[in-house]
Amino acid sequence: MAAENSKQFWKRSAKLPGSIQPVYGAQHPPLDPRLTKNFIKERSKVNSVPLKNKKASSFHEFARNTSDAWDIGDDEEEDLSSPSLQTLNSKVALATAAQVLENHSKLRVKPERSQSTTSDVPANYKVIKSSSDAQLSRNSSDTCLRNTLHKQQSLPLRPIIPLVARISDQNASGAPPMTVREKTRLEKFRQLLSSHNTDLDELRKWSWPGVPREVRPVTWRLLSGYLPANTERRKLTLQRKREEYFGFIEQYYDSRNEEHHQDTYRQIHIDIPRTNPLIPLFQQPLVQEIFERILFIWAIRHPASGYVQGINDLVTPFFVVFLSEYVEEDVENFDVTNLSQDMLRSIEADSFWCMSKLLDGIQDNYTFAQPGIQKKVKALEELVSRIDEQVHSHFRRYEVEYLQFAFRWMNNLLMRELPLRCTIRLWDTYQSEPEGFSHFHLYVCAAFLIKWRKEILDEEDFQGLLMLLQNLPTIHWGNEEIGLLLAEAYRLKYMFADAPNHYRR
Repeated sequence: MAAENSKQFWKRSAKLPGSIQPVYGAQHPPLDPRLTKNFIKERSKVNSVPLKNKKASSFHEFARNTSDAWDIGDDEEEDLSSPSLQTLNSKVALATAAQVLENHSKLRVKPERSQSTTSDVPANYKVIKSSSDAQLSRNSSDTCLRNTLHKQQSLPLRPIIPLVARISDQNASGAPPMTVREKTRLEKFRQLLSSHNTDLDELRKWSWPGVPREVRPVTWRLLSGYLPANTERRKLTLQRKREEYFGFIEQYYDSRNEEHHQDTYRQIHIDIPRTNPLIPLFQQPLVQEIFERILFIWAIRHPASGYVQGINDLVTPFFVVFLSEYVEEDVENFDVTNLSQDMLRSIEADSFWCMSKLLDGIQDNYTFAQPGIQKKVKALEELVSRIDEQVHSHFRRYEVEYLQFAFRWMNNLLMRELPLRCTIRLWDTYQSEPEGFSHFHLYVCAAFLIKWRKEILDEEDFQGLLMLLQNLPTIHWGNEEIGLLLAEAYRLKYMFADAPNHYRR
């Protein structure tokens, strides 16, 4: 049955997953699902063509109806006033924005409701709006716009973390930044890293539960295989690899204007501003130029895959971690023009090489038709059917295909589903786990899906399920939630990967 549904999905879809197209809901404020559902119902009443039955609409139909709600357009020359871009924006998006503003004003009027939860929020905190926010509330420059999180009332009362704050590894509960245990761990890391030949197995063991911020840059270089374990060779290796990268820039970067590379460069140029639009760091022109060079050089050096939308996200954790080596405070609002040219070149080259090492292990995710992702999504479906038959049957009942939501989870390594601070903590473990990005990620996705089983089972239609799965309320997450997620993923891996008979019915 699953195979037939998969075939029908490909027949209905206009493009293969390998094609470059917008990722719906990514990095933009989620719409209120209730408004969206009502609007879709109203449109269906107006439609003169009777439906054969009351089955949920296909994913392609859902995407066509909702894509323009948060997609500002792929082309700079696109006419934003065209009717096709106004089918959902004008009614649903504006109504959602109004509700967000109303909710926020209630929070401001009744601060006594959650005084304890707001004490951790900095007094000078500001939310930097994305381009879509600016269009929805251009006349509300003094109002902080927060996301209306789907099913937020089901979450425990937690301190509110600003959208763009605390990329570093602070806990969401407001725990002290450095405990006695953390100081002990930091000292252990420093001992390992300063030894003549770093024991990489021991380093992986200590890195699995998280790497201290102070030693994360050098630890990531070692775990990714970019730096040698021998301390005497590291300086020369860094110098040689950085010079090699900028040799590629001199040799290849000018070819971006040539006809056979224009499409690649154009798509990279379009995607870069979309990368973490709520974080000011990534909107700086100098940072975007760095990302363009990294992605273009990688793409032309890997012609089997080339550039695929989603690879741009994979640069950001490395860039932030290597930038933190030169910046003591959190880097969200840091002006990179304050750094020297040598520092910027080091950050750029190291980000390129570490991202390349990561992609070497999952390159079949980005070749034609992206077979690696399709295999992983199929494995996820089989795994969930064994872990939680109720959730699996719920998806089948409402004709939700795993490809419709898990494709993005595999393509972007959950980066569109988690705050960047959580991604960095997650990658500590991925880099210390054998085949972490390719194999262990499957079990993290399974644990992540089952985490929301109550919310999933509460949704009883196709649109509601897709809206939930594309806008999961993780904005409050920190180290604690990621630690629990990884523990559950490890348990699933132990049960299923090391005992494959569990897969068989």
